[in-house]
Amino acid sequence: MFSNTKYVVLFVSKQIFMEVLGRIKHIYETKEYGSNGFRKRELVVTTEEQYPQHLLLEFVQDKCDLLNSFSENDRVKVGINLRGREWQSPQGETKFFNSIQGWRIESLEQSGTPEPPPPPFDPAENTNTEAPDDLPF
Repeated sequence: MFSNTKYVVLFVSKQIFMEVLGRIKHIYETKEYGSNGFRKRELVVTTEEQYPQHLLLEFVQDKCDLLNSFSENDRVKVGINLRGREWQSPQGETKFFNSIQGWRIESLEQSGTPEPPPPPFDPAENTNTEAPDDLPF
């Protein structure tokens, strides 16, 4: 069963690990920028909750290839980092920008057919409650 949890934040030591859970709405093609070959690929994940959020996540450089084995409508868990940067316009105005950068993605789809539940226990036989209690505790 898929949880309605949309964001998971784990604190381990001094590091913070963040994850987004949801369904892939769209996967964009990889784009290359500049002469140094900077690569970026964007992914939209929709959270499954009362008020779904459509989150644009970006994968950069070698992480772009992680999206090759996924399709739209797949349920996924994406490991993310928040990135922020400052930019100053030619007119001297300072602006700040944020992005959500993916670094890991895994499927939450169930593989194959689910296992059947274990058979129920047989009723206990000879449940004499008058047996001596010789347990040491």
